[in-house]
Amino acid sequence: MGENLPSVAGGAPQPHRDTLCRPVRTLRVKMVLLGGSGVGKSSLALRFSKDEFRSTSPTVGCAYLTRVVHLSNVTLRFEMWDTAGQEKYHSVTPLYYRGAHTALLVYDISKRETFIRAQVWLKELEKQCTPGSTVIWLVGNKGDLAEERQVSVQEGQSLANERGLFFSETSALSGDQVSELLMAVAHRVYECVGAQQGGLSEWQDMPLVDLRRRHKFNPLASCCKAGP
Repeated sequence: MGENLPSVAGGAPQPHRDTLCRPVRTLRVKMVLLGGSGVGKSSLALRFSKDEFRSTSPTVGCAYLTRVVHLSNVTLRFEMWDTAGQEKYHSVTPLYYRGAHTALLVYDISKRETFIRAQVWLKELEKQCTPGSTVIWLVGNKGDLAEERQVSVQEGQSLANERGLFFSETSALSGDQVSELLMAVAHRVYECVGAQQGGLSEWQDMPLVDLRRRHKFNPLASCCKAGP
């Protein structure tokens, strides 16, 4: 199904706010980015995480990034797994996307073969995911290459409608529609998965322990003791 992305005032959602306004609960969301090599998965993940763009080398295995998104009554901590698109890593990719709450199937609008490849990933994903447990989003990336387009908006939307997916087009290079996509995904995941019993687990920040205060260091003490 298609998705009208909500507008976000001031650009990308801000990861830091006044702590007095921050919602009490923080829920963990596992996001996986799937698609062929060179479609811009790493660039999208970097936009999501830091709102930056830089040229990247092909991902080896999988890369991991995080991003905190604040909704009206909850905070979602996205744990983003950016998978390698090369064929030689195909067999290990399921290890990363099992248990994902949301999956982004990314293709390059200027390369039709990547659109076909995204449909292969979709079949693989459907084998691993329980219906209703994963929000799946079809993403046509590289909107900045519209003059070289090989996959129309209508084709992307039609596939999404046919397979019950959400659909968006983005440009990781310019940042167009990237923050809007993340916010839309956040709302959908919370509505569709977070409402289920055991759908999203709560995330707890581990407190830092000052070992120097707990165990004062005595330079004259020995780590070994002879005798009783």
